[in-house]
Amino acid sequence: MTRVKRGVLAHKKRERLLKRVKGFRWGRKSKERAAKEALLHAGTHAFRGRKEKKRNYRALWQVQINAAARQNGLTYSKLIAGLRKNKIEIDRKILAEIARKYPAVFKNIAEKAK
Repeated sequence: MTRVKRGVLAHKKRERLLKRVKGFRWGRKSKERAAKEALLHAGTHAFRGRKEKKRNYRALWQVQINAAARQNGLTYSKLIAGLRKNKIEIDRKILAEIARKYPAVFKNIAEKAK
């Protein structure tokens, strides 16, 4: 059996790993073992972060809608309940954007929800 020298492949693998941890702090950007572990943890945090981002945005939209609703004499819960009762299907993202950019249109929506 012929001898296989793995120096080139091992170096490539190491370079690929270290390229992914560029910008990490302390030894995690330069030491192979620490870099591997840091990437494992970074992956789990990134996965969890993608889920958290959705929750954070929904909470932000609710706050924006509530502020606009209160300016029109409603609370958030009464506005949403009114929209459901009148079968007006606008999701919170769009509702928050309307509240921010087009207050007159939001006022019409709030009147229909009353």
